Amino acid sequence: MLRNVLLRTAASPFWISQIEWWGRRSGLTRRFVAGESFEEALPVIRGLQDEGLLTTLDQLGEDTRDLSAARRAADKYIELLRRLNVESIPSTLSIKLSQLGLAIDPNFCRDLLGSILAEAEKVDNFVTVDMESSAYTESTLEVYRWALDRFGTARVGIVLQAYLFRTEADLRALSALGCHIRLCKGAYREPRTVAFPRKSDVNRNYRKLVRVLFESPAYPEVATHDERLIRYVQRLARERKPRDSWEFQMLFGIRRSRQRSLARAGYRVRVYVPFGTQWAPYFTRRLAERPANLVFLLRHLGRR
Repeated sequence: MLRNVLLRTAASPFWISQIEWWGRRSGLTRRFVAGESFEEALPVIRGLQDEGLLTTLDQLGEDTRDLSAARRAADKYIELLRRLNVESIPSTLSIKLSQLGLAIDPNFCRDLLGSILAEAEKVDNFVTVDMESSAYTESTLEVYRWALDRFGTARVGIVLQAYLFRTEADLRALSALGCHIRLCKGAYREPRTVAFPRKSDVNRNYRKLVRVLFESPAYPEVATHDERLIRYVQRLARERKPRDSWEFQMLFGIRRSRQRSLARAGYRVRVYVPFGTQWAPYFTRRLAERPANLVFLLRHLGRR
């Protein structure tokens, strides 16, 4: 019930504006968001890398309804790739296609993604196409397949969500191609017609899908904070994949000590680092995703 309320909040312009006001005033969003600009996020990124952690950067923004805004977002990602190259920061990018105008014009979005990937090719970087709500799943995969044909598995990867019924078929098809696939549980409010409604079913499907990944030529990116799933993947990987051919992925601000301990144990661990001014929908989904995040929030408020 609480999760659904928070996810509805993440889709409400009114409540998002309220969260933005409160978040800036309280400063609490800094637990989950590295800053409102690349300059603010830069010390965070360097600090994570100094601890032996890999990073992928998300310049926050989604559901763009204006083509000029979509183009500006693409230009910012191109500039970010150049900055990373100049600063010698070995960080990849993660991009939501709705930020590039997917809901307005998929072909325009595709062309913008192509310009970003062309720059990534110049500076030898990598881009992951994030997955959003199920309303965007098919169009996201269509654009991704186009990008994959043009730029290849070494340049662009995809996110798939274990809570969707369709994901097994998508994962089997893409993993056979050797794609980089980030497997997450999913963080959007979905109808029962397209997604598993129960957490236990999502966990069961996640285990099934991660096994398919490890038995394929894909590069698995295991995105989870669930300790039982982490240990399951560790056992699975010992039998099927050397440590340099897959990685754990976790969100900035969540289970920080576990991120470090896995890295010290010799696992590749990549931290998803969001930054930017449009952080409220992302922040609200993080609260909905794990009760521990909401507990942290309430404790912080109690100390103010």
